Amino acid sequence: MPFAGRGILLDIEGTTSAIAYVYDVMFPYARTGLDGYLESHWGEAPLAEASEQIAQDAGHESLAAWSQTGDAQQRVRDEAIRLMDADIKATGLKQLQGLIWEAGFKSGELRAHVFPDVPPALRAWQVAGMDLRIYSSGSVHAQQLFFGHVDLDDESSKDGKSGSLLPYFSGHYDTTTGPKREAASYKKIADDWQLPAADVLFLSDVVAEVDAAREAGMATSLVLRDGNAPVEDVNGHATIRSFDELTITALA
Repeated sequence: MPFAGRGILLDIEGTTSAIAYVYDVMFPYARTGLDGYLESHWGEAPLAEASEQIAQDAGHESLAAWSQTGDAQQRVRDEAIRLMDADIKATGLKQLQGLIWEAGFKSGELRAHVFPDVPPALRAWQVAGMDLRIYSSGSVHAQQLFFGHVDLDDESSKDGKSGSLLPYFSGHYDTTTGPKREAASYKKIADDWQLPAADVLFLSDVVAEVDAAREAGMATSLVLRDGNAPVEDVNGHATIRSFDELTITALA
């Protein structure tokens, strides 16, 4: 698939990384570590901010107001479990998960997975003059942790096992920008990028997301990775199974 433009916007789960890694490794890690993290970090500013957002996401004015009739820490724990059980991509939950993952990445317990074609593609696109950015339901903090601690088995890695892909990205967007299935979110991203939407290619494995990006004026391609859920109707989008299938040319 050819694309001539200035920017590439990437989803993570199912696009740069296997869905199985996110669901079988990262999400269980956050769930298992939830109680211990709340106990050991309660009162610290990052956790307080995430907890406040969880309260607001749940429809309350503040965490203090929510916990007038119950323990605040227990409220946050129970709501986080409820959201995880329902696979709800709420902003506060994503912030809290990012904090737990940070501890895992820094300890070395977690190393992020990316598909083998991703690192060489990022290098080639950057060399070609493309501006690369991420848009994920995971918080910006979690995105930076993820791409900062990647399992790599090539020259990108200093130790042959883990490395950082962060230098390839100039920007990150999450649900604080807006829902990924709404065209307004992609218009906001293009405005922030200071690029015409048509100069941006959005890559995702979710039809509703590429639909929204196309409605906003972006070029799109639906990513059909092995392990992704089958797609019955691609709704007119170009499709790829590997980043190798893209022919990228940066506009002057």
